[in-house]
Amino acid sequence: MICAQALASLTPDTLRIFDCRFNLADPSSGRRAYAGGHLPGAQFLDLEEDLSGPVTGRNGRHPLPDPCLLAAKLASLGVHAETQVVAYDDVGGMFAARLWWLLRWLGHHRVAVLDGGLHAWTNGGHALSTGAVLPRPANFHLHLHDSMKVDSDYVLNHLHTPDMVLIDARSPDRFRGDNETLDPVGGHIPGAVNRFFRDNLSPDGCFKQASELQEDFGRLIKGGDASHVILQCGSGVTACHNLLAMEVAGLDGARLYPGSWSEWCSDPTRPVATGPG
Repeated sequence: MICAQALASLTPDTLRIFDCRFNLADPSSGRRAYAGGHLPGAQFLDLEEDLSGPVTGRNGRHPLPDPCLLAAKLASLGVHAETQVVAYDDVGGMFAARLWWLLRWLGHHRVAVLDGGLHAWTNGGHALSTGAVLPRPANFHLHLHDSMKVDSDYVLNHLHTPDMVLIDARSPDRFRGDNETLDPVGGHIPGAVNRFFRDNLSPDGCFKQASELQEDFGRLIKGGDASHVILQCGSGVTACHNLLAMEVAGLDGARLYPGSWSEWCSDPTRPVATGPG
């Protein structure tokens, strides 16, 4: 996590900023917003074109991208081993956290999310730019950490066992199975508990203090080992927000179920629960 003031003080030589704005209801809006004004030097990455892979109908709405293709894309945009990457959006890190997690997955740990995003930048008196960015290609060394994620079989085989705490980042109504507009089946994975990702944020759109997040997630995992925690959501995007919040809280070791609910419910043989959980 990085604040706007700290970001403004960084020198651009080893810095790459990525605008991750996106709208699930209007997928082209992020690119239009970027063209209308972005942080100086920022480049745009699209959730569906760059930060997700092809959809098959059985692998979720936003499957993970091919790591080699994403590494090549990042290299073409100037990211190398010494690059400090900063991701931002305009919705409290909802989409920026996806890039944060993906870079960690690829083995690049010099990455942060701009706390408060675009609004924190402009509210701090910092200007936006509409200028084009001409990146200098670099060498990105891929060191994949597949242990950071689990698949649907892992989740199925660990349902209702003490060595898995499954946390769903969707809104409470979608978790219950109400008002489902994105996926064909409403409900949640049996045994999951709900932690709406927006509950990680203060009213100003910045992340809550570490002590508060630690208390919140501590209640969910009942003081257990964070390495037993599996994070999921609708399609593996906002679950990364909960992962980031857990790191801010000092609770390291949780893993992502990338396919999440949209993958889970695509197989009618997998169990489904409804209600508050």
